[in-house]
Formats: sequence, C-alpha cells, structure tokens
Amino acid sequence: MMFSTTLASIFIGSIAMISSPLSQAKLTDNTDKIMFDDFSYKTLADAQKNGWVPRTQIGHPGIKDATWWSAGISFHPDQSNANNTVMRLTSKTDGSQENTRHTQICHQRKYLEGTYAARVYFNDRPDFGPDGDGIVETFYTISPLEAPMDKNYSEMDFEYLANGGWGEKENVLFSTSWETFQLEPWTKINAFDTYSKSLQGWNTLVLQVFNNEIKYYINGHLFSSHGSEVYPEVAMSVNFNLWFIPEQIVASTEMRQYHQEVDWVYFNGDKKLSPKDVLKEVTRLRESNVKQQDTVPHWQPKLDSYCGL
Repeated sequence: MMFSTTLASIFIGSIAMISSPLSQAKLTDNTDKIMFDDFSYKTLADAQKNGWVPRTQIGHPGIKDATWWSAGISFHPDQSNANNTVMRLTSKTDGSQENTRHTQICHQRKYLEGTYAARVYFNDRPDFGPDGDGIVETFYTISPLEAPMDKNYSEMDFEYLANGGWGEKENVLFSTSWETFQLEPWTKINAFDTYSKSLQGWNTLVLQVFNNEIKYYINGHLFSSHGSEVYPEVAMSVNFNLWFIPEQIVASTEMRQYHQEVDWVYFNGDKKLSPKDVLKEVTRLRESNVKQQDTVPHWQPKLDSYCGL
C-alpha cells in the first residue's frame, strides 16, 4: 500500500541487489500454478475454508488505531447480474478513531512471479454521508516488513483514490512497486505511476511480473512499467482492502460509508498472459463451472498467512 501523502518520483537508494528469489525456496509441484476464485460464497466463513483471511490486527495504514473490521467483508448478488455473486468490502468513518472501520482480506503468502488479475468495482461516492474523504480502494500483493528498510521486502499495488490524494486532486489510480520503506522517520524506496480518470464501476486489473519487469494494466491499457530495482524478492499474499487517508478526512462527525466489490481474482504462476488472455481463461473456468481452484503450492517451509503490517 502507499503510505505517504507526499510522493516523489522514483527514488532508489543504495540498497544492494540480492540474488534471485527463486533460489531461496523451491517449488516442486509440476502442476500449473493457478489460483482462481469467483467468490461464490454465502459467508466469510465459507471463504476462509479456501484460504482467505480477514484482517483484524490494528495498525498501519489508515486512521491510527482504527478497527480492521471482518464484518465489513460480505457476499452479495451482482447488481448487474443476479446469477453472479461478488465479494463486498465495506468501510466507514465519522472521522474518529473509535468509529472508523477499515476492511482487508488476504490470500495465502505464496505468490511471487506470475500474472495477477482481478475484476474490481470502484466507487467514487459514499453509500451515504458526506463525500470528500481520502478513500483508498485496492488490489495488491505484499510481504511482511521484517525490519525497517529490510531489503527482503516485496509489494505491488493498484490503489484507487476516488477523491484524490497524495498530491493528486482528482480521481486517480496509483501503481506502486516497493523495494522497501520505514515508518519512522518516513523513508521509502519505490516506483509509481498514476492514471488520472474516474474508474467508477467495474474494472479489470492485470499485473504481469516476469523477468525483472512489473507491468500494470487497467482495462486492457498498459499504464505503468517498473524494473529490477523494485522487483519482488520474497513471497507475498494477495490482498484487497479499503481504508481512509488520515490526513484527508472531511470536517464532519456524520457517519459515511464506502464499499468496493470483487467479482473474481486470478493468478497464473507459469504464463505471462495479456489482459485478453486472462479474460479468456476466466471465461473458460466459469464455463466449466469452476468456482474456485488453487494449485499454487506452498513455499517450503510453509509461510504463515499474512494479513497485516
């Protein structure tokens, strides 16, 4: 996730490059490494059976000491297709720490190189209450930060700021790839690009991570490419979250609520797929009545599931 309200162009420090992450852990399963989920669940407990973990740990980012709210994760009929089910993340605030609810869900920490994709519904306006808060709607991958400025850190983000923020005044999508960071004092080594456009509605996000190059696509359009200096080094979890930027909260004590939705998520650890190819694969899986599939092996030794910072 993006952690600063003041962004600069890519800044690469004197952190030494490390050896290829694939040499650190071996994947021995010869099966195609695919994870697909179309979120055809009725309850969060159903999703947890397939490896999804709701965040409950208090901490960064967002409004300090606010609750990370598992009850904000729910499943509903798609408003445009009653035969389809989507996952909904709902977050709300009245500006106070006590009454703020952020929401996050993650899938097992076992992903590195591959093609990542998700179909996500972004909202520009709150469900109710005053508009204008800095709201961050996301699809991203992340590893734990074991220590400040840890070289063995990986993170790649799609973050949609419906009300602007981080130096941008209008609707904006950030792509950010991280080498490392520390919170106190704030120091970062990352690369980012922006795509300034309202993305209200459904959007297909695709991330290609191969051969020391990271490519971000929005609705079939390549808008960001990052190189070896921020390439991921360790396994990550797949995440969605919805949170408020503390420096951009409107001056109102009235409760307001936002939500984003996710139709499906897809990962292929073997193939560099174009956005069109991803859609073909998802269509094939759905036509075969595959609701969920996970043949991505755990790393050895197995890593703990990770859904926090």
